[in-house]
Amino acid sequence: METLLSIGLGIGLSAACGFRVFVPLLIMGLAAQAGHLTLAPGFEWIGTSPALAAFAVAVCLEIATYFVPGVDNLLDAVVTPAAIVAGTLVMAAAVSEMTPMLKWTLAVIAGGGAAATVQVATAFTRGASTVTTGGLGNPLVATMELGGAMTLSLLAIALPFIAGIVVVGGLWFAGRRIHRRQRKDASHPRPSEDEAPRAT
Repeated sequence: METLLSIGLGIGLSAACGFRVFVPLLIMGLAAQAGHLTLAPGFEWIGTSPALAAFAVAVCLEIATYFVPGVDNLLDAVVTPAAIVAGTLVMAAAVSEMTPMLKWTLAVIAGGGAAATVQVATAFTRGASTVTTGGLGNPLVATMELGGAMTLSLLAIALPFIAGIVVVGGLWFAGRRIHRRQRKDASHPRPSEDEAPRAT
């Protein structure tokens, strides 16, 4: 049961890294320092005061940058690999009762995968907002992402099993919708130029 809770905690925090890279790390560190969370051996540094100070500064910079028009889209290209690393890190820090090989395999696949999936989805949403609103709707997207990162991180700390279910269910639902859309597009191919009706 303890292992399942730690996996749920890791998945929840990893997915939150897809919204904002440093918010889950800061919340995880604060929870560890307050005694609400036990970090895996070798990751105790996340709850130290210097690490928390660095995370706090990084959170402020990350939040502010996403509200700068034009820069937010460029930032997605840099943040994606960083989110994968952060997602892998928080998963490894959350799980302790495993062999190193199994732990890091889980961290890379589940942690990095969850962070990458959420980050790609947010980048797609921001890109669509940029095209449809000329960037005017991007601050709203950024605000929703920040709220998602904080809510999911706190939920993972308080109710890790529920957080894991929410993330897995959300990813499954999103994947199903994408698959359905691809099938729909494939069943309605666009006519080629030769097949298109010509004006008389």
